[in-house]
Amino acid sequence: MKLIDLKIGDKKVITEVKGEGALRHRLLEMGIIPGTMIEITKKAPLGDPIQIHIRGYELSIRKEDAAYIEVGEIK
Repeated sequence: MKLIDLKIGDKKVITEVKGEGALRHRLLEMGIIPGTMIEITKKAPLGDPIQIHIRGYELSIRKEDAAYIEVGEIK
């Protein structure tokens, strides 16, 4: 399941960060790494950007970037 498929309030664990080069590196630098819990806190009216709660802070990312983030159930 991809991050963009989640609804507000959904909590999941990041399973994989796809993409290549600078995009993947930027996502990893922001703390979006596999094994981290993530929660959708807000979405803009047209769905872009998406605000997430991760590692104790709020982060807004573009919908196209969220498509590279795979999530799964919390174990």
